[in-house]
Amino acid sequence: MLVANPDQYIVTRLGNERHAFNIHDINEIIKMEHITELPNSKPYIKGVINLRGKIVPIVSMCRRFGIPETPIGKLTRIVVVQFQHEGTGIIVDAVDKVTSFNDIQPPPETNETFSAQFIDGIGQNQDGLVSILNIDRLFGEA
Repeated sequence: MLVANPDQYIVTRLGNERHAFNIHDINEIIKMEHITELPNSKPYIKGVINLRGKIVPIVSMCRRFGIPETPIGKLTRIVVVQFQHEGTGIIVDAVDKVTSFNDIQPPPETNETFSAQFIDGIGQNQDGLVSILNIDRLFGEA
C-alpha cells in the first residue's frame, strides 16, 4: 500500500536503529548537556535540564524501549518535542537528516518488539526502512 506523504521527518539513531520524528512535533535539537536527576520519577525519565529558563524533562529512549543505555558521545543530541503543550527532551545517539518517505506501512503486529507500540508506521526511502515514532504513545502510559 503506497501512502503519499508530503510530511518531513527528522531521522535519528539509537544504537543500530533509526527512528523518525515528524518535523511538526520538534521544537529544537540541542547538544547534550548536564542532566539533573530527579528522584522518584518514572524509570525512563533521565532528569531535567534548564533550557533558557524553562525546566525540561529529559527522556532516555533506551530506558523507554527497555534496552541497555548507549554511551554519550560527540554526536549525542537532545531532541526537544512538544508533548501536552510542554517541551520534553529525548536523548538520541545522533541526528542524521531531514527526509520524507515514499512509502509508509503500518507497524508490524507482533508482541516480540516492545518498542513497536510506540511506532506509527515504517517509512521507506532511498536509505532503507525507518520507524516513525508516535510522541503521544512514547510518553503516555503504555
